Amino acid sequence: MYTIGDFLIQIKNAYGARKKQIEYRYSNAVASIGKILEKEGFISKLKEKTTDKKKSLIIDLKYNGKVPAVSQIKIISKPSVHYFLGKSRIKRRFPSHALGIISTSRGIMTSKQAEKEGVGGELICQIS
Repeated sequence: MYTIGDFLIQIKNAYGARKKQIEYRYSNAVASIGKILEKEGFISKLKEKTTDKKKSLIIDLKYNGKVPAVSQIKIISKPSVHYFLGKSRIKRRFPSHALGIISTSRGIMTSKQAEKEGVGGELICQIS
């Protein structure tokens, strides 16, 4: 199973169903993406929960009135197709309102952060 893709689709579907909160099994990659989404204002809160040796993440979704904070999640890299961006292509790839999440040699980060640090990597998704 593609954990990152599944996590992003769960968030997208939860917003579509107007849920307030979702729970997802813990992984380092999912936690990193969750922290980015929280920092960028796409989700309200991210909490870790541990029960009987199982770790999970509790994600509180964010709404502006009745409008979801996330209007679109587009998964770019998949297990069958990997999409890589060099450091020079990052700025041209994203419109001003969209956020890219990139897996780099320095960890998972936003497209803005990767551009600032001068690194490229695998484009995971685009969120707006």
